[in-house]
Amino acid sequence: MLLEVCAFNIQSCLVAAMAGAARIELCVDPLQGGTTPSYGLVKYSLEKIPIPVFPMVRPRGGNFVYNADELEIMKKDIFTFRELGCPGIATGIQLPDGRIDVELLRRLVEWAHPMSVTCHKVFDATPNAFEALEDVITAGCSRILTSGLHKTAIEGALVIADLVAQASGRIRVMAGGGVRSSNIAQLVGQTGAKEYHSSCLVSRAENHTADEQEVKLIVKTLEMR
Repeated sequence: MLLEVCAFNIQSCLVAAMAGAARIELCVDPLQGGTTPSYGLVKYSLEKIPIPVFPMVRPRGGNFVYNADELEIMKKDIFTFRELGCPGIATGIQLPDGRIDVELLRRLVEWAHPMSVTCHKVFDATPNAFEALEDVITAGCSRILTSGLHKTAIEGALVIADLVAQASGRIRVMAGGGVRSSNIAQLVGQTGAKEYHSSCLVSRAENHTADEQEVKLIVKTLEMR
């Protein structure tokens, strides 16, 4: 089992790597739930961080319905991250009715190849988790990040467990949303997921920087399972 840390700055990347996380989702603008990081931040992270760094490809906050101009921006970002040598990205796209836009997501996956693609929490904005799971598999993503269509992974734990069962090894299901050292053991027991996603922030965390002890506690729990 592994921990992916959602990092909003280079400090969080360094903390996550030092404290034992296995992967970083790199983004900026935490108040919008994360958007695409800069070229400089991604390049520097790849140079300094010894664990995989997956930049988010999300051109703005708000919904995940993108027009042609936004799609072109996403394409350029994907090509840039691929050329930089990123092992993967996190992205997603939906139709106006909330369902996954399978054809456009498939196009993003094709642009990203050979990078791995995580379907981020656009998944939780869909009306039907089980239909969305099949759509994301069809599009060719490697994993989904989900709180089971609930506000937190704890609230959506039973749905996540059902998604893990439905996926049956065809795609990785990563639990995220309010994942903390205080609930990680419960999540492991209830969901059966093998990957977990957390910003590892504690109350009043300065500059949205991950807490080293929080990372270590989550990693230790996962290693004991």
